[in-house]
Amino acid sequence: MLTFQSGTPESVGIPSGCIIHFIERLEHHKVPMHSLLLMRKDKLITNAYYAPFSEDTLHRMFSITKSFTSVAIGLLIDEGKLRLDDYIISFFPDMVPSDVHPYIANMTIRDMLMMRTCHASTTYKNDLTQNWVQSFFTAEPSHPSGKLFHYDTSSPHTLCALVERLTGLSMLDYIKQKLAPLGLSEASYILKDPFGVSMGGSGLVATSMDLLRFAYFIYHKGHINGKQLLSEKYIETATSKLSDTRMTAPCLSEAQGYGYQFWRNERGGYVCYGMGGQLIIFLPDYDLICITTADTQGIGGGNQLIYDALYEKILPNITDTELPVHTGTWTDYQTKLQSLKLMPLTTDTPYLPAEYIPDNAWYQASCNQMGFEKIGFSFHKNTDASYSAGTLSFVIKGQEYSILFGFHKLHCGIFPIYDLKYAASGLWVSENTLYIKAHIIDSYLGSVHFELVFGHNDLTVFMKKQEESLFDEFNGHLYCTI
Repeated sequence: MLTFQSGTPESVGIPSGCIIHFIERLEHHKVPMHSLLLMRKDKLITNAYYAPFSEDTLHRMFSITKSFTSVAIGLLIDEGKLRLDDYIISFFPDMVPSDVHPYIANMTIRDMLMMRTCHASTTYKNDLTQNWVQSFFTAEPSHPSGKLFHYDTSSPHTLCALVERLTGLSMLDYIKQKLAPLGLSEASYILKDPFGVSMGGSGLVATSMDLLRFAYFIYHKGHINGKQLLSEKYIETATSKLSDTRMTAPCLSEAQGYGYQFWRNERGGYVCYGMGGQLIIFLPDYDLICITTADTQGIGGGNQLIYDALYEKILPNITDTELPVHTGTWTDYQTKLQSLKLMPLTTDTPYLPAEYIPDNAWYQASCNQMGFEKIGFSFHKNTDASYSAGTLSFVIKGQEYSILFGFHKLHCGIFPIYDLKYAASGLWVSENTLYIKAHIIDSYLGSVHFELVFGHNDLTVFMKKQEESLFDEFNGHLYCTI
């Protein structure tokens, strides 16, 4: 198993204070960070987690999975089981229609790695009940393959299915077997699609340290402990700019180009990118690797905030010589890392709820598509009558559920219906409006939001989920009366 030498930031030429400033910049922008790892000159200088996350927490890594899929394909090429210019249809005769479109018939493994398929979007999202892999061969293409970059998650998903066909193993088990010296955690896994194929485009659930081990392997071009585990040439090509991404990029960091399931970045490096702030940022010119996990879903430009904080607060302060450690700054740095936590809702203008808002009350929901029948509340108060916590209860299809949330603090529990861990807090944003945010901190990652406006005898509810595939019951409006 790969183990890493630890060191102070100063030992590799980075002032501790600039890492504090990086963290504070993201706190200022209210970016929900989950972990931060920094490595320079092969020394792990920051290994920080935001409670309730810890070093052992398994975390959804979303599209970082695509880079793992690329590595699996590279390993198969090294074994002689694949070639980059093989046509993908040759491996799936059972799924390819007899009248397959020529754009699909001419698509190669190389096209798919570069995100230059003949599809302009993810094919299985057209109908999630259809076989996800088969959809790649049956969906109507929009242009010839090999030409244009379009971010198509069905491409790495199909490549993952190919890995599993050729090896007889789940893709992650194959990677763990071939890259055993990395010591990826036994508990890590990849979620499967409804048809039993690992979600090679988005399903990796692993620890932040797993990402660092993978990053170290990529950064050292596959050379680990005296062994070349993957072709150096493949990694160099995979992390280079092969496709232009400016036409579809939502932000500057995604406009720098694409390799084989790796992005390029503004500072001459490359990135393993996952939705919501799951990032491995490689900066060879600075001999630096930065890893973050987070949940930026719903925050406009949230990922760019992470890049910019790194580029503006840390990179300008890097030197090539060891720096002296100042006792006060070092103490501040350690204290900052040890105090990191997912933050509850806060405001500069707190409100107290109106006196007419009842405690332990149930509201009857009018007819709605989500299936809600009743909404109820109870509030917990401190000795000074301020609110300490609350319970949001609801009845769906005859079954009662509840969510506990804190005021000025997070309460953790298991989110009803889905049995996923959550951390929730509430905030009175006016005397009659309560806002509740539940962070989903499990194999599915996101948040569920409730805005509740209390009248004298009624309750109006707006619910919004910021999660990729679940929690549809919590998207929409309710009108309720006592």
